[in-house]
Amino acid sequence: MMIQTAIFDMDGLLIDSEPLWGIAMREVFSTVGVSLSPELTHLTTGLRTREVVSYWHNYFGWDTKSPEQVTDEIIESVTAKILRQAQAMEGLTYILDFFRSRNYKIGLASSSPMRLIQSVLDHLHIRSYFGAVSSAEFEAYGKPHPAVYLACAEALNTHPLNCLAFEDSVTGMIAAKAARMKVVVIPEAHKRTEQRFVLADMQLPSLLAFGEAELEKLSL
Repeated sequence: MMIQTAIFDMDGLLIDSEPLWGIAMREVFSTVGVSLSPELTHLTTGLRTREVVSYWHNYFGWDTKSPEQVTDEIIESVTAKILRQAQAMEGLTYILDFFRSRNYKIGLASSSPMRLIQSVLDHLHIRSYFGAVSSAEFEAYGKPHPAVYLACAEALNTHPLNCLAFEDSVTGMIAAKAARMKVVVIPEAHKRTEQRFVLADMQLPSLLAFGEAELEKLSL
């Protein structure tokens, strides 16, 4: 099978938003009397916001705000923070140009809600690169289930075996592997020794580290 399509995760891969998600979650959870450490917020990286809220609601059982309200407040807060201060990840336009110049189809498959994805695409001025944008918000299951990756491949009219996925989290890597895609992981520096990343087809320190040689290796 030939790789013809590149599909990207968004948070923590294209935009440096993971720390902002952590801050927004801790701020909103504190309004219902829940104190989350950075270690605890890392436990739910890659999940959809409502799944994160549901997870902690089951654990802490607050009753002052509905889980739906907490979810909405987190999304509003993180969107505002991203638009105000989030930076593109190193190599963002490089990697998108790399695939576009080779006439690859390019997609986005994110756990974030569509309204946040659209805000980020505009914020980074990268909307024109993507032939399809998929949000796990519209799937029955979020990552690590492969649904969002399969939906993106289908929207691009590509077989999953012809897709190469780029991810930064274990949850996302498992989703892309379950969709039978090749996967390149680019984890945050402090997560690079995470042993589960051996499941990926390739691990790199940055988007800039991906080039013709890497593409050839993955196409074998």
